Amino acid sequence: MRRRPALALAALTSAAGATLALGLASPALAATGATTGPRVPAGPYVALGDSFSAGSGVLPLSPTANPQCTQSALNYPKLLAQRSGRALTDVTCGGADTSDFTTSQFTGVTPQLDAVTPAARLVTIGIGGNDSSVFTSIIRQCATAGLGTAGQGSPCKDTYGSSYADTIRTKTYPAVRAAIAAAKARAPQARIVVPGYPQILPPTTGCFAKMPIATGDVPYVNGIEQTLNAALKQAAADNGATFVDMWAPSAGRDACQLPWVRWVEPLAGSLNYVPVHPNAAGERAYADQISARVAL
Repeated sequence: MRRRPALALAALTSAAGATLALGLASPALAATGATTGPRVPAGPYVALGDSFSAGSGVLPLSPTANPQCTQSALNYPKLLAQRSGRALTDVTCGGADTSDFTTSQFTGVTPQLDAVTPAARLVTIGIGGNDSSVFTSIIRQCATAGLGTAGQGSPCKDTYGSSYADTIRTKTYPAVRAAIAAAKARAPQARIVVPGYPQILPPTTGCFAKMPIATGDVPYVNGIEQTLNAALKQAAADNGATFVDMWAPSAGRDACQLPWVRWVEPLAGSLNYVPVHPNAAGERAYADQISARVAL
C-alpha cells in the first residue's frame, strides 16, 4: 500500500488473482459500557493514520479529503467526533506509513503531523501496517504461495520464516514510537490513542475461497499481525499513550465470516470497493472500542 492509495489493493489482487492483508465483543455493548481509561480534556481532535483509520473502501468518500487518500465519510475518527462533539481534523490517508507523517504522501497532501497543534486534546494514531511494506509483501507473497499449493501446507512460512516479524521489531516499532513521540511533542496536552489492527483471519484453517492463504499459513499470518500489534502497544506505552486493542474484540468477526457478522471484508466477495479492509461495521467497532477505553 506504500505510495499507493488503498484502491491499489484491488488492482494488486486482480493481478495476483488472490490476496491477504495482514471473546466476541458487541460494538453496541462496547459503546454503552463503562469507560475504563482516562478522560480526554475538552478540545479539538486530530486523526492520523493509514487506510484502516481512513476507512478506505467504505462509501461515501469524505468530501473534504483528497480523493487519493480514499478517506471515508464514515470512518471511526468522524464517528468519534460526532459522538463527542469535538472539532475534527482528519488527515488519515490510505497507503500511509510513518514517513508520511513528516513528508507529503501525494501532491496536495501535507505531512500528517502538520495537522497536530498545541490546541489538540485528542490525537488518534493508526499506523504501522504499511511500514517497510510488510503487509503488502504478505498480501503478494503469501497469496501467491497459497495459490501455488492449492491452499495446502505452509509455503509462506516455509519461505519467509521470521523475516516479517523481525522487520516489525527492528524497523516498524522504532518508527511508530518516534511518530507517537513527535505527535506528543506537538500537542503535549493531548491524550494520544493508538488503536491496533483487528483480526483478518480466523485462528486456524482460514477460508481459501475467500482469502487464498494456505491452511498452514493462517496461524503464521495471524502471528505476524499479533507481532505488529505488540509493537504498537509497546510504542504507545513508551510514550504514555493509550493503546486500544482491536484483536480480542474482533474474534469471530474476521473476513471469513458472513457479511452481517464480519468487520473486515474478504478478497473474494468483498462488499467494499477496497477488499481486506474494515467495513462500516468495522469502523464503528473501532469507534466503540476507543470510546470504551477513554472517556471522550
